Amino acid sequence: MAAGSAIQIPSRLPLLLTHEGVLLPGSTMRTSVDSPRNMQLVRSRLLKGTSLRSTIIGVIPNTSDPTSDCDDLPSLHRIGTAALAVQVVGSNWPKPHYTLLVTGLCRFQILQLLKEKPYPVAEVEQLDRLEQFTNQHKSEEELGELSEQFYKYAVQLVEMLDMSVPAVAKLRRLLDNLPREALPDILTSIIRTSNQEKLQILDAVRLEERFKMTIPLLVRQIEGLKLLQKTRKPKQDDDKRVVTIRPNRRINHIPSATEDEEEEEDHDDVVMLEKKIRTSSMSEQALKVCLKEIKRLKKMPQSMPEYALTRNYLELMVELPWNKSTKDRLEIRAARILLDNDHYAMEKLKKRVLEYLAVRQLKNNLKGPILCFVGPPGVGKTSVGRSIAKTLGREFHRIALGGVCDQSDIRGHRRTYVGSMPGRIINGLKTVGVNNPVFLLDEVDKLGKSLQGDPAAALLEVLDPEQNHGFTDHYLNVAFDLSQVLFIATANTTATIPPALLDRMEIIQVPGYTQEEKIEIAHRHLIPKQLEQHGLTPQQIQIPQVTTLDIITRYTREAGVRSLDRKLGAICRAVAVKVAEGQHKETKPDRAEVDEEDCKEHVTEDAKTESISDTADLALPPEMPILIDFHALKDILGPPMYEMEVSERLSQPGVAIGLAWTPLGGEIMFVEASRMDGEGQLTLTGQLGDVMKESAHLAISWLRSNAKRYQLTNTSGSFDLLDNTDIHLHFPAGAVTKDGPSAGVTIVTCLASLFSGRLVCSDVAMTGEITLRGLVLPVGGIKDKVLAAHRAGLKRIIIPRRNEKDLEEIAVNVRQDLTFVMASCLDEVLNAAFDGGFAVKPRVERLNSKL
Repeated sequence: MAAGSAIQIPSRLPLLLTHEGVLLPGSTMRTSVDSPRNMQLVRSRLLKGTSLRSTIIGVIPNTSDPTSDCDDLPSLHRIGTAALAVQVVGSNWPKPHYTLLVTGLCRFQILQLLKEKPYPVAEVEQLDRLEQFTNQHKSEEELGELSEQFYKYAVQLVEMLDMSVPAVAKLRRLLDNLPREALPDILTSIIRTSNQEKLQILDAVRLEERFKMTIPLLVRQIEGLKLLQKTRKPKQDDDKRVVTIRPNRRINHIPSATEDEEEEEDHDDVVMLEKKIRTSSMSEQALKVCLKEIKRLKKMPQSMPEYALTRNYLELMVELPWNKSTKDRLEIRAARILLDNDHYAMEKLKKRVLEYLAVRQLKNNLKGPILCFVGPPGVGKTSVGRSIAKTLGREFHRIALGGVCDQSDIRGHRRTYVGSMPGRIINGLKTVGVNNPVFLLDEVDKLGKSLQGDPAAALLEVLDPEQNHGFTDHYLNVAFDLSQVLFIATANTTATIPPALLDRMEIIQVPGYTQEEKIEIAHRHLIPKQLEQHGLTPQQIQIPQVTTLDIITRYTREAGVRSLDRKLGAICRAVAVKVAEGQHKETKPDRAEVDEEDCKEHVTEDAKTESISDTADLALPPEMPILIDFHALKDILGPPMYEMEVSERLSQPGVAIGLAWTPLGGEIMFVEASRMDGEGQLTLTGQLGDVMKESAHLAISWLRSNAKRYQLTNTSGSFDLLDNTDIHLHFPAGAVTKDGPSAGVTIVTCLASLFSGRLVCSDVAMTGEITLRGLVLPVGGIKDKVLAAHRAGLKRIIIPRRNEKDLEEIAVNVRQDLTFVMASCLDEVLNAAFDGGFAVKPRVERLNSKL
């Protein structure tokens, strides 16, 4: 860097403005460039330049580049460093910027700013001239003492470090090979110094000033190292292994005692983690994998991203309950009492739980069953699972599967992915802390499927008792035993569950409640819960069973009790308002009457009227308890939402009542038919599926083939029912999609009523599939359909004869209220659906003259 024979910097330099650090001659610094003028300098000068001269720029410290081109330049620092741009790296995240790697050459002084845009350019004067050091011999004589003192402290500092580190050994060689005049700048950029101190060294143009200012910095660093060595624990080679110094690099400070203590704490944590792994009861395969990972962790720097991933993996492996379990409570009598107290009805579920307890008493190593509760919403499937866990004395964990469309939610992600984590099964085991909990897989029928895989297929391994003893999560990558877990799945329908998954589960149907069961549930569980939630007592509100029955029949129509619970909550809120107003009026001071008399002269007539009406409304607190009757229901819940409309809708021929099954429970379904002159077309409306459309075609074909037998004619008197006649079949509630074969008998009855002109009995509902020969085939969902007819107030139900066995599941009181007609053919259906039967009527045939 000589002025005469070596490098001479250009007299005009583009200026890079920086405020992050101070670049000294002989050192290297990385700086980020994101301001407009600096970005323009990089693009126009550094990226487009082709000569060495174009890579030399002036770095001005302690000066911020304005964020806008329109802003004026701030005052520039007088002294800067001529630098060589060694590397330029561009990036667009999080915003466009460049990162420059620059090496300091020499100092310069700004003589004149030549231009400001698009980037500043100044006329400069080079200050560091090498001929001073080589030609003037008096420098060595004057600075000899300062130079030797500085060199002594520099050597002392380096020898206190670990010489086995290559960077430290290289720095020691540089102390002997570099000119003494270049050492102050280099060492100042290496040791711990502030930007203000570096700025002072940069401004020290005279070499004597530079030595005098740098020596105290070296002494301070040496004293700090001595103090650090005294306070540290005596360990082998610790006094040497204090810091790693890279020569010709920007700040690399000596670590403080706090940082060293943190390193020791991390080391102690790894040792403790290894101890936990060795003392844990994990399987031999898992232990082998963990010991291998802990060895890798010890050799890994903490700054590596994989360090945190590996440590999180090992901590999860330690926290998993490999052999930790809870002891089951196997007292059958106590379990029966607990289940009866928590849930009314549901005999099939309770029976299955008690069977499991009985077998567990006889055999300890029984594998956990895979149960699936299928039923409409609101019947208590989820709460039963919680009660089962309480009965067994096990931990309970619920996993919501509705809408899950990624198989990684079940099996976890592989650890090669960023942000990987275990699946919900392993996470649940970590949460409960035991290996035999009760897992509730809620809404298993609402699993999705996407490009990330099929979670229903991933559940096949989890819910298979013959395979889940070796369940392998992708994150763990070792087998975990799930055979002791009691899995309970819930679903509204089995239609959307894949057959392979359905085959692995024991299906237990949970039908809807009867009216009597709803009344009992309301008074045993729902009303006390609502009173507690609203701060009421039985002395403040009474809801008789007659009122509860009105709510069930007139304001709700569901298989479960959720809507009933909401209606009871609305009643409690209305009563809470009355109770709160009554308490406020009882505690109201009597001086309100005095104030009213004093202000009587100043109140207008309108105000008087208003105050009188308010007083009348809030005159006295309500009498306790508040009795909820039909009139109170109407005031609180409004007019009834459901009325018994069966008889009104069956007031003309061509209407029949069918029974349908939905995931929400059973429903009654009206079928309406009309005929008109036309071309023999059959029109079907009501969003019908293919199966139901085929049932309609079957019904009309059977009636056409038996028209003479039953004397059914069209409007023109012909036995061909579609001759010049169009038929329109409609299924009300057109916004609801309908499908299934069970409407066949209803469609036949509806059309028979239309063509015969006779009314169907208003208290009859029916269900059953038909064939072209007139047979009635069995259908499913009989219990839900019967309960729907019972809720609607119907008295007679026509069902296929082969479904007679399904009536045993229906409560005795419901069967006593209904009359069941078993039919094996359509003749029996028609005879039961019409008053006086639908027998064949003999009719004298007319003789048509051929003349």
